[in-house]
Amino acid sequence: MKVVVAKTAGFCMGVRRAMDIALDAAHKDKGKNGGVFTDGPLIHNPQVLELLKGKGIGTVKDKTDFSGSTVVIRAHGITPARRKELEATGANICDATCPRVTRVQSIIRRYSTLGYSTIIVGDEGHAEVVGLLGYADGKGYVVGAVGDLDKLPPLDKVCVVAQTTQDKRLYKQIAAALKEKYSNCQIFDTICHSTSERQEEVMSLCREVDAMVVVGGRGSANTTRLVQICQGEGIPTFHVETEEELDFNKFSDYAVVGITAGASTPQWLTKRVEDKIASYEKHKVGRIWSGTKGVFNTFVGSCVYL
Repeated sequence: MKVVVAKTAGFCMGVRRAMDIALDAAHKDKGKNGGVFTDGPLIHNPQVLELLKGKGIGTVKDKTDFSGSTVVIRAHGITPARRKELEATGANICDATCPRVTRVQSIIRRYSTLGYSTIIVGDEGHAEVVGLLGYADGKGYVVGAVGDLDKLPPLDKVCVVAQTTQDKRLYKQIAAALKEKYSNCQIFDTICHSTSERQEEVMSLCREVDAMVVVGGRGSANTTRLVQICQGEGIPTFHVETEEELDFNKFSDYAVVGITAGASTPQWLTKRVEDKIASYEKHKVGRIWSGTKGVFNTFVGSCVYL
């Protein structure tokens, strides 16, 4: 079995930066009593969060007194109101918001002060979208499909942005429909370049392989998007968080398997999945040889009596 791994698989710049900030904060806090916490999951990958926990990095829950502590703002960003809440706790704030997300926040804030309403094309309830809405000054709306546009009220001035991990093709469709509904709307291309490259590569890869494996957390929006894209290309797709979830029985009919991974999936996790899939051929050869050997021995044994 041939295994092809997408070149764009694994940590994006924003995730690497957030990890560096969090681990650096933990290193500086070593030996002190304050502790390092992230305001919600730093990224959407259970295995990485477990690794951070092992480094002594906790998660903000009900604790309110953070004097002497460090709180790291997650890569998805937070609302301005939440930032003020954290600052009021007395914590040292480390901002790990992805620069791509910060750009979208700035666009919304700027146009909000000019009296614009903001329409965010994204997943309602997702951490990034929740944070972005906080910059819309109460005039923000979230749409996830063209059909959602019917629920929008009449709006005068409209600013349109996308969740940075949104499907590029879907955003293009919704943006076109919004242009028809609000002819004077201002549309911004805010999908992360890394996200676009990842999506384009996986579409191309789907045409070269018999099946796709997408590695990443089930709570990761961009990983889920990759799964949806693969399925949309009509190819058998398997979403796994670790190599333990792979079932060899499901790969018996595939000669070439492609692997991609979400932006919050570490390289070592993708490599484990790759190695296990690659070992399937050895596994199969071993079984075939074992069976052939048995037949051969039976044949030789029967010849003794001829």
